[in-house]
Amino acid sequence: MRWRFGLADRMIALRVAAALSAAWFVLVGFDAITALVGQLANIGQGSYGFSEVLIYTVYTLPRRAYTLFPTAAVIGALLGLGALAASSELTALRAIGLSRARICVAAVAVIALLTLAMVIVAETIGPAGEEQAQTRAMEAKSSDIKSLRGSGLWAREGDTFLNAKQGNVVGRGADSTIELSDVTLYEFDQDGRLASIAVVQKALHHSGVWELRDVHRSRFGLREVVSEQVPEERWASRLNPDVLQLGVTRPRYLRMTELRNSLEYLVRNELDMGEFESAYWARIFYPFSTLVLCLAALPFAFGTLRSGGFGKRLFVGIVLGVGMFTAQTLSVNLAQVYHLDLRLAYGLPPLLVALVSWLHFRGRQ
Repeated sequence: MRWRFGLADRMIALRVAAALSAAWFVLVGFDAITALVGQLANIGQGSYGFSEVLIYTVYTLPRRAYTLFPTAAVIGALLGLGALAASSELTALRAIGLSRARICVAAVAVIALLTLAMVIVAETIGPAGEEQAQTRAMEAKSSDIKSLRGSGLWAREGDTFLNAKQGNVVGRGADSTIELSDVTLYEFDQDGRLASIAVVQKALHHSGVWELRDVHRSRFGLREVVSEQVPEERWASRLNPDVLQLGVTRPRYLRMTELRNSLEYLVRNELDMGEFESAYWARIFYPFSTLVLCLAALPFAFGTLRSGGFGKRLFVGIVLGVGMFTAQTLSVNLAQVYHLDLRLAYGLPPLLVALVSWLHFRGRQ
């Protein structure tokens, strides 16, 4: 028999969409407020003021919406169907012949459309907004640092100019630092003449000092050029790595084409793919994880939540959403440490959640 999206399906979809939007708005709002408060500590660096903090936060909203959508989808699906169950409308829908599968399909249909919209956001306004946010913050905090599309990151310290084609933020939180690749240092003398050019494979910041690796330097005299090759040297520069980090887009904020190009570059130069590979597979598995998690959560609206209230539905949604993505983060970290296939790390947690949900409700039938 041919399936058509009827009036009952539209009612289910609208209820789920309304609940999802409310949960999504609250999650993104809290995240944005937290980010804004965190940026207040940077006010006073250069010309970075409260207006720049607000602009920075607004530009990052699409990325925050993309990141928090899976959790909002689970909570919204449970609250939407839970509201129907609490008002006995779900029972009425079952009485007129709608199966559980049909009701779940109607609920997941709207989630699938929004997931597709988030995939598009991740390739368009998400990266563009993040790039604008980081660029504006960086240029406001320091007039000596610029990020130019196509030519990489430019920074100046005294008579030395730095250009890095590739950059990566290593670590997270307070332990994060910056790693620059394909670095060129241009040093000028007091008369404005080019004194030396140093081509550096990699530059890392440790304990307040920059560490340069595989340095090929050419010094220009009046009538000669002297070249030297140094495996490793320290550069006593006062360039602030915290400001430089703003000019380096984190892998998880890049477009798919940029991630693929970065991975090809890292493979060619035998560099650690680390965060770039993880971000690539996270983007690939994003729709799958979201939809599987929602399908695993929906049966709760028919069973134990029928007599439950708002708090119970919200609690289950948070546990499923946060729990699954916490397990996924843990599995990805373990896969990176033990050099396992990241596809398994991203694919197994949602499948395990779905299996546990299916076994639980199968045993209750």
